[in-house]
Amino acid sequence: MKIAALSAAFLGSQLFVIPVSDRVPELKVEAQCQATTATDKAMGLSESQSFADCMRDETDARQQLQTLWTATPGPVRDSCLGEATGEGSPSYVDLLTCIQMRQIASATPTDTAPKLRGASKNRNKQQ
Repeated sequence: MKIAALSAAFLGSQLFVIPVSDRVPELKVEAQCQATTATDKAMGLSESQSFADCMRDETDARQQLQTLWTATPGPVRDSCLGEATGEGSPSYVDLLTCIQMRQIASATPTDTAPKLRGASKNRNKQQ
């Protein structure tokens, strides 16, 4: 009897659990920022990015993703996550950029583009 009540309570409590896919994934960006900083220094860039600046950018991007993530369709999230974590270099900045680009692309109407007329010889002929 206790087991049945406990099971029902446990199952009922799961209704309030947010699935992992509905949260911004946890990315380990520290190594990427360290590598970026080291590469910038090795290349002798005059305006190289510091580790602190890189981490700030990643943190800012993650915060922006908090508001976009649940409103972004699952297939877009999955595709962008694959791009942002590919080649062992996870980045919230890359993930955010990918999602923003997909939003812009999907919001751009394709049927309102002007009709191209070119230099057709038949354009001005009466029909």
